[in-house]
Amino acid sequence: MAKCLSHPCSSSSSFKSQKRKFISTKRNTTLLISPYSNPRSYLRNQFELKSSNGYPLNAVSVQDGTSSANESKDGAILSSKPEKMEPTISITVVGASGDLAKKKIFPALFALYYENCLPEHFTIFGYARSKMTDEELRNIISRTLTCRIDQRENCGDKMDQFLQRCFYQSGQYGSEEDFLELHNKLIEKEVGRLPNRLFYLSIPPNIFVDVVRCASRRASSTSGWTRVIVEKPFGRDSESSGELTRYLKQYLSEDQIFRIDHYLGKELVENLSVLRFSNLVFAPLWSRDCIRNVQFIFSEDFGTEGRGGYFDNYGIIRDIMQNHLLQILALFAMETPVTLDAEDIRNEKVKVLRSMRTLVLDDVVVGQYKGHTKGAKSYPAYIDDPTVPQGSLTPTFAAAALFIDNARWDGVPFLMKAGKALHTKRAEIRVQFRHVPGNLYKRNFGTDLDKATNELVLRVQPDEAIYLKINNKVPGLGMRLDRSDLNLLYKARYSKEIPDAYERLLLDAMEGERRLFIRSDELDAAWKLFTPVLKELEEKKIAPELYPYGSRGPVGAHYLAAKHNVRWGDLGEDS
Repeated sequence: MAKCLSHPCSSSSSFKSQKRKFISTKRNTTLLISPYSNPRSYLRNQFELKSSNGYPLNAVSVQDGTSSANESKDGAILSSKPEKMEPTISITVVGASGDLAKKKIFPALFALYYENCLPEHFTIFGYARSKMTDEELRNIISRTLTCRIDQRENCGDKMDQFLQRCFYQSGQYGSEEDFLELHNKLIEKEVGRLPNRLFYLSIPPNIFVDVVRCASRRASSTSGWTRVIVEKPFGRDSESSGELTRYLKQYLSEDQIFRIDHYLGKELVENLSVLRFSNLVFAPLWSRDCIRNVQFIFSEDFGTEGRGGYFDNYGIIRDIMQNHLLQILALFAMETPVTLDAEDIRNEKVKVLRSMRTLVLDDVVVGQYKGHTKGAKSYPAYIDDPTVPQGSLTPTFAAAALFIDNARWDGVPFLMKAGKALHTKRAEIRVQFRHVPGNLYKRNFGTDLDKATNELVLRVQPDEAIYLKINNKVPGLGMRLDRSDLNLLYKARYSKEIPDAYERLLLDAMEGERRLFIRSDELDAAWKLFTPVLKELEEKKIAPELYPYGSRGPVGAHYLAAKHNVRWGDLGEDS
C-alpha cells in the first residue's frame, strides 16, 4: 500500500521532472504547463500532492480557489502569495444498499481512513432507492468494518469518527431531481472549501447511463473535479461495450471515467511489473527463447449460491476471463513502458491486446458443474439454483489457449482456465520454462522431462507468494535429484497486513492515478478477442461438459492443454 502521510496519502519521491507539470480543468481535461510560463502555476505545483506510485497528481482543478487579486493579466504575481482554499472530497456510493457496497466499498474506505489516507476534510454519502436514515446506514456499515491487525489506536473511536462522516440520500437512479437534492446536501458539507467529487457506481450496468446523466447534470462539482468509478461488466460483447462507452462519453470525458477491475489492485498483480522490470535476472528470460508456456488459473470452491440469475446473463468467460485474466496477461506480456505514467503503461497493454489472435472455438473448452455427493454432504448442480433458468447452457468453467503474434511471444501458448465449484480456491500465474538443452541429468528424471522444468509461480490468492521451482541434488552419497521451491511467502516475510484491492483502487481514483484502471481502447481490444467465440457458443447452443461439484473441472481442459504440449501446473498441488 502507498505510504500514508497524515492527510492525504502521498509518497516521498517523484518520478517526473519539475519542468513538466500536469493540471486539469473543471472537466478534467489535462493541460501541459511549464512552471516558467506562469509563476502562479509554479507556486501551486510546489504544493502538489503525490500519488501512491510517486507521481504528481494530475487532477488538481484549475479553479482551485486561489485568489487572483494579486495577479496581472500575464500571470505575474504583484504582491503577496495567493490564498488557497482547502480541498474537500465527497464520495458518493451509488447502490449503497447492495452487497458490494456493504462488503467491500465501505470497509475499504474505512481502512483508508484508519491508515490516515483520506484527506482531512471528506464526506461519504450512500445513495440508493431504499428508504433509510443516516443512522440506519451507519448501523449497516458498522457491521462490516474491521480494523488492521497492527492497531495503533482505539479501533472503536476510529469507527465512530468514520461513521459520523457517513450520510444517506434516498432517490431514484434516473431522477435528476433526486440527484439535485443530493447535490444540495453535498454543498452543505463542502461549504468554504474546494469541492471534489467521486461517484462509485455499485449498481447493475443497465442503469449506469441514467445515473451518469443525472450525476453529471445535477451533482457535479462546480469548481473542483468530478470522477466516476464504473464496475464491470462493461457490456456483454464488442457492440454493447462500445454503445455503453459512447453513452457515458455524452456526459463525461474519458479522464473522468475510471473502469475498475479489482484484480489489478491485488498485491501480487501490482508486484508483477516490479518483479519483471527491476530484477535483471528475469530480463533475458522473459520471452519465447526461455518460456515454454504461461498459465493464468482462477478457481473458486463454491458455486453461484443464489446469485445464479445474475451470473447466467454473463457466464465465466465474461465474468473472469475477458477482464481479470486478460488484464493480468497484458501486464505480464507487455514491453517495457517509457515511464511508469498511466498512459505509457496502458499504451503497452493495448499493443499486446492488439497483437493477439482472435480466439477460436477449437481453442476453448466450456463446462458446467453438476450435483455431487461427498460423504454425507450433497452439493447442488448449477441448474439446481432456483435463480437459474432450467436447461441453462451458461458455462461455469472455461479453459482457453491464446497466442500473441509478436517477436517476443510468437508461438508461446498463454493458457487460461477459470471455474466455479472446483476443488480449491486459487488465483495464480504459472510460468513454465523450456527444458534444458542436452540436459546431463535427464536420466535422473526418467522419461518425464516435465518434472525437470523450472517454473515461476505468482500466487495472487490466497496466501500470497512468489516461488521458483528448481532442481537440486538430495544430500547423500548417491546422485538423486529433487524439485524444490525458492519461496517468498508474504505472510512469513512481511508482518503488515496486505491491503484489500479496493483500498488501493479507491485511493488511486481519488488521486487521479489511472494506471490500474481500464482505458476505452483497452476495453475495445479485449472484447474483439472474445466476442466471436462467445457468439459462436451461444448461436450453436454448445452444451458445456459437466463436471462434479468439488472436482478439478472437465476432462476437456486437459486435452486442450495436451493439444498445445502443455500440462497444467496446478495438477500436483492441492493447496
